[in-house]
Amino acid sequence: MNERRVVITGIGVITPVGNDLQTFWQSIKAGRSGIRRYEAFDSTQFACKIGGEVKNFEPTKYYKTPKDVKRTDRYTQLAVASAKMSLEDSGLDLAATDCDRVGVMIGSGVGGLATMEEQIAKTQQRSPDRTSPFMIPMMISNMASGFISMEYGLRGPNMSIVTACATANHCMGEAWRIIKFGDADIILAGGSEACIIPVGMAGFSAMRAVSFRNDEPEKASRPFDKDRDGFVMGEGAGAVILEEYEHAKKRGAKIYCELAGYGLTADAYHMSAPQPEGEGAARCMRMAMDHAKVNPEDVDYINAHGTSTPMGDICETKAVKAAFGDYAKKGLVVSSTKSMTGHLLGAAGAVEMAACVMAMQDGVVPPTINLDTPDPECDLDYVPNTAREKKVRIAISNSFGFGGHNSSVLIKAI
Repeated sequence: MNERRVVITGIGVITPVGNDLQTFWQSIKAGRSGIRRYEAFDSTQFACKIGGEVKNFEPTKYYKTPKDVKRTDRYTQLAVASAKMSLEDSGLDLAATDCDRVGVMIGSGVGGLATMEEQIAKTQQRSPDRTSPFMIPMMISNMASGFISMEYGLRGPNMSIVTACATANHCMGEAWRIIKFGDADIILAGGSEACIIPVGMAGFSAMRAVSFRNDEPEKASRPFDKDRDGFVMGEGAGAVILEEYEHAKKRGAKIYCELAGYGLTADAYHMSAPQPEGEGAARCMRMAMDHAKVNPEDVDYINAHGTSTPMGDICETKAVKAAFGDYAKKGLVVSSTKSMTGHLLGAAGAVEMAACVMAMQDGVVPPTINLDTPDPECDLDYVPNTAREKKVRIAISNSFGFGGHNSSVLIKAI
């Protein structure tokens, strides 16, 4: 089992800053924000009027049968798009591949919330017999993973992990574990989310979890800044092709990097707040490093969970210090790409993994924009406002979710 290495051979993303990998990466490097006043619905009665919406998305481009678009929720549509792009990027010839050994693990923190909202309204305002027969399959959080397997005939392990904002990292990490164990050779893994709808915005606003900086949307997501006031909701999807190393070499695949470590822990503390000292997150990062057999000083870059919440950013800073010791302030570089994309919830980890991979490819660490007045309690090197040239050989991507779910995925250059 331990001799099987896992590499990334394909990436697909669809985000508020770009609907393909290269556009996304160029936007992130340039520090461009995708946060605007949302247009999906009338925001007049809503306290939060801003979000990171995916623009100019035409789902029929990504489906083999266009009629299936009407039978799938937007979160599934975004997932299908990222999956198609990741498969194309990988160069896989599925006709020449044993698809019994190709799996799918695409998760969603919330799933088909828009479908649920729409169908509940029909049931209550009209009558129960007006409910769509597609309501349940459109709504459930595992349907993106199931649909993608049907779309491409992928008959290997198929699962959808739901751990709120840690979802995509857990899907990638458990896919890594499955491949190492020998139960698959390839797994398409990641996450998708589409929650910029009335009930989604109302729920997060009621929690006081989101930013209400409505007059300055592009400046609203400001991780580690003293004036941050909450996260900004985003939507999108990300997928990576994880492949056993020898299998990838045999077919002459382009290999981006190795997925070498994975950590997962629980805070066991609170439904939505992180453990104040970041103890669970620190253990999570240490576990990822232990699996990869690397020392803290070997890690060049951390793509932080960095949501722009007052408590979360401080706790993550403490966690990094606990996991990395003195090195946390002596060479380690950290940044939050959520400052540009907003928080993609269950999709965040996959999109941020794409940023880590591209940072490794280009030797450029993306910035944390809007970091104008650093919080004294957030005192690491967060690459403020401007991307930085830096050789990245080992990177960690952190994702932490409501419920106390912690996940860290570590990649290293081949």
